[in-house]
Amino acid sequence: MNTKLHAVTDAKGRPIRFFMSAGQVSDYTGAAALLSSLPKADWLLGDRGYDADWLRKALKDKGIKVCIPGRKSRKKAVKYDRRRYKRRNRIEIMFGRLKDWRRVATRYDRCPETFLSAIALAATILFWL
Repeated sequence: MNTKLHAVTDAKGRPIRFFMSAGQVSDYTGAAALLSSLPKADWLLGDRGYDADWLRKALKDKGIKVCIPGRKSRKKAVKYDRRRYKRRNRIEIMFGRLKDWRRVATRYDRCPETFLSAIALAATILFWL
């Protein structure tokens, strides 16, 4: 069983939204699923896996500025704020805090729905800590 967890956090690194996809699926699938439910924000920070022209345009239409570095295979380099991009570590810290929960870290639940519910329970507590 292989899954990929896509997440949205606030500026403080607290989890807000989750989407689980199959592990072999592109990150674009998670971005498309979370796009309609994004909260009001000034900036969206993401890693190279979320670099797509359609995503940049959709976020611009919503009034959200984008800080996503371009993929290495891009023919034309994309400019991004490197200093702001360093703040993306907050989502990595959130994933690390989720993995403090043994049930999440070791993936006891084989059913994706049950695993996502365990993540939601851990995220609810993380939000308030």
